[in-house]
Amino acid sequence: MKKSTIYDCSILEIDKHHHEKGNISVVENGKTVPFNVKRVYYLYDVPGGESRGGHAHKELQQFIVAASGSFDVTLDDGELKRTFTINRPYRGLLVVPGIWRELDNFSSGSVCLVLASSEYSADDYIRDYEEFKAYKKNNQ
Repeated sequence: MKKSTIYDCSILEIDKHHHEKGNISVVENGKTVPFNVKRVYYLYDVPGGESRGGHAHKELQQFIVAASGSFDVTLDDGELKRTFTINRPYRGLLVVPGIWRELDNFSSGSVCLVLASSEYSADDYIRDYEEFKAYKKNNQ
């Protein structure tokens, strides 16, 4: 298994098509994102001061977009951390497997849209940070 780092995660541009009646951006499997989308979910009405995430995935890839508003995503590979501010609906953050993520600083009315490479599987989650560090040490 390839050792993943925060540098394997990046902001990707989504094509933005401007029209006087409003803009449209399109995400396509294997084209906009380097995986086929199997699940879509979104976070909204996150109370001020609250955070989401606080876990890693063993196999799942994600593409995180601020459909509305803004929020921060802090990525951690067990050695380094990097924080991205997500605040444009035509840019998204690609998160590869084996990266701990935390989302916070949600603006009022923000919507965090997540495109995922697989359906939900509880076995894919690592929810304890010490367990995550051990996983990184032993599996990558």
